Amino acid sequence: MKIATVLLRSAAVIALAGAVFAGAAEAKTLRWSYQGDATTMDPYGLNETFTLGFQGNIYEPLVGYDAKLQPVPMLAEKWENPEPTKWVFHLRKGVTFHDGSPFTADDVIFSWKRTLTEGSDMKGYGAKAKEIRKIDDHTVEVITPTPNPILEREWSLFYIMSKTWSEMNNTTEATNVKGSNQGNHANRAANGTGPFVLTERQPDSKTVLKRFPNYWDKSIKTNVDEVVFTPVSQPATRVAALMSGELDVIQPVPVQDWERLEQTKGVKPLTGAEARAIFVSFDQVRDELKYSDVKGKNPFKDVRVRAAFVHAVNLEAINKQIMRGSAVPLGTLIAPEVNGFDKSFGAPYPYDPEKSKKLLAEAGYPNGFTVTMDCPNDRYVNDEKVCQAVAGMLAKVGVKIDLLAQTKGKYFGKVLAQAGYDTSFYMLGWTPSSIDSHNSLLNLAGCRNKETQSGLFNLGGYCNPKVDELTTKIGAETDQAKRNAMIKEAWEIVRADYGYMPLHAQPMSWGVREGVQVVQRADDVLDLRSAVVP
Repeated sequence: MKIATVLLRSAAVIALAGAVFAGAAEAKTLRWSYQGDATTMDPYGLNETFTLGFQGNIYEPLVGYDAKLQPVPMLAEKWENPEPTKWVFHLRKGVTFHDGSPFTADDVIFSWKRTLTEGSDMKGYGAKAKEIRKIDDHTVEVITPTPNPILEREWSLFYIMSKTWSEMNNTTEATNVKGSNQGNHANRAANGTGPFVLTERQPDSKTVLKRFPNYWDKSIKTNVDEVVFTPVSQPATRVAALMSGELDVIQPVPVQDWERLEQTKGVKPLTGAEARAIFVSFDQVRDELKYSDVKGKNPFKDVRVRAAFVHAVNLEAINKQIMRGSAVPLGTLIAPEVNGFDKSFGAPYPYDPEKSKKLLAEAGYPNGFTVTMDCPNDRYVNDEKVCQAVAGMLAKVGVKIDLLAQTKGKYFGKVLAQAGYDTSFYMLGWTPSSIDSHNSLLNLAGCRNKETQSGLFNLGGYCNPKVDELTTKIGAETDQAKRNAMIKEAWEIVRADYGYMPLHAQPMSWGVREGVQVVQRADDVLDLRSAVVP
């Protein structure tokens, strides 16, 4: 089906973007592809790393990350934490949005309030502040509900929107990508302060960005004038397009193709450790599973069943056969790159299918049962293949998996459904934006609580009050040694509860054309500020 082109309607924005080419001898274009599209242009529409990373070239936070994921000033020139629950951000002067309007404190306060609107998937970010006060046009005071020693990291993906533009375009509330609010203007258009302007948007087909000539930071490295982004779902097609010279950067490259790229002139793979954990989990809340042949009860409420599933999966085999030895098998929900990781709780659970059979029999399922597994097929490295492997291993202990693998747009729309997490058994990946355990504990292992914005991505509903108690203390503790001791205790509880089935920390796997320079951050984000094309 042909998808209609959605063009930005602002003549001012297009004129600014076009000005970049005035007098230029030759425009530098970067041709970039990922296995799926950025789901929305609304920076509060979906809390997903690729979508937010893409938007980060258009929108900006107060404090961002450098190549090593260390905090750096962006829309805030400096900041301080004068009291345990008070932060002061001094905003950068002379910054304009792409439509030419000035950036001020009013935009920060508006953006914070917008993160808390019904359709927002970024409510957890907004909940970090109890109140934001305007001191003057370029100073804001943030009051936090509890002491927060890492707020600047917590807000690295809290992008600032224009209050005036949002009001003008009737988009003062966030896009609900999981419901019926797809028509929201900010879902298909954008007006940020970043180095690139959105000039063309064809969802699932093509998105074009052009250099913003009035960008405040004149020191950025990039020489790129235009970015043409094309999602390509088929790995073989992406790799072939890179090798033929049709693309400059692709994400991801199947790990089995690394050697092929290394041996092909003019291209190369870029690999490294990623701060993303991939895991599987279970609906532990409903009295009866929605997608299972077990009626009248929920087998996943029994820790023996969860343990049986976990011990039935051979992580080393998945790593060797599917990930080509490039992943790091895990026994927890954080990667080794994340603060607080410790091998004492991070080592994989033992593979023991005989134990799994015994546990299933003890729980009353000697012949196993059937359950549907939700899995994306264009979001994580070899995601569908990994889900197929998990299904095959569970089959050996008597559990039949009906695998439902879908594109990430449909997958996230289902499992994060506004009416309730619509899944019984699912795969998910998580990179904590703060690169700190607290983010993962709060979002994944916290009991679901709309008031505190805890457990927003805890799709299975795992809940242990002791973990919640520790997570609250971790969020306020400034002594790093005490903090890490509590992090360890919390993750050990989650591990003992078999609340999740951790799989691995996936590798970053990019491919680039010869002469193209990009920085590969551990959060798998391509920051175009550092991109250089020959």
